[in-house]
Amino acid sequence: MLSIARRVVIGLALVCGLGLAGTRVATVEQPTGDLSMVKAMTFDVFGTVVDWRSSIIREGEALQARTGIEADWAAFADAWRGGYGPAMRRVTSGELSWTKIDVLHRMILDDLIPEYGLTSLDEEARDHLNRVWHRLTPWSDSVSGLTRLKTRYTLATLSNGNVALLVNMAKNAGLPWDAVLSAELAQNYKPQPEVYLKAADLLGLEPGEVMMVAAHKGDLRAAAAVGLKTGYVPRPMEYGPDREIDTTSDPEFDVVATDFNDLADKLGIR
Repeated sequence: MLSIARRVVIGLALVCGLGLAGTRVATVEQPTGDLSMVKAMTFDVFGTVVDWRSSIIREGEALQARTGIEADWAAFADAWRGGYGPAMRRVTSGELSWTKIDVLHRMILDDLIPEYGLTSLDEEARDHLNRVWHRLTPWSDSVSGLTRLKTRYTLATLSNGNVALLVNMAKNAGLPWDAVLSAELAQNYKPQPEVYLKAADLLGLEPGEVMMVAAHKGDLRAAAAVGLKTGYVPRPMEYGPDREIDTTSDPEFDVVATDFNDLADKLGIR
């Protein structure tokens, strides 16, 4: 088995289109369709397994009913999620030392509080609101589809969310994971190669024995670059009805399904 460090180098080379000596090489085309070696599935969570946007909107509406604070909760949810990528890039770039998602979420929230008229919230209320990410609601097919997939595969999260967040979410939503894995365990964030390789290593498997399942093509491409199989399950409503996102099928992924039950169907699980 190659070391994690060696695979990180190879993964970076493939993502960048560079050989190990720094010369440009053609992208290696991996055969699709042969999934007989897959023993485990790792899942992106935010947007793929759970509907973060509707969950945050409902939380805001409940807060408004309790406190009378009025805000455009849909815009608030989008703005909060919009800060997610830039905050993580501050970590992956080295601007910030390792910082878990709960802390990054709170940093983003603190910036949004004045803009959305939430300054009257005390510290307890702000902390509770920040933990809405622990209470996100799954898509309607998530629990039933995961339960079917679990009859054949080991199922684990592979999220940028920290472990405590993912554990609380699973308990709250009834998500039937066999293991809760997180970018936190690699002390880096997806799509950095070591996150995917750390997950495979912790499961005691080769990368090709693991399928990454996600609604986001960039996540899957990064996983494929270090040898994981890929399952694409687009979520057209992740950003609500008014935002168009690319959910077109892509032949580079090993399996494409409309939801988790369709994924189970495609894999022959009845």
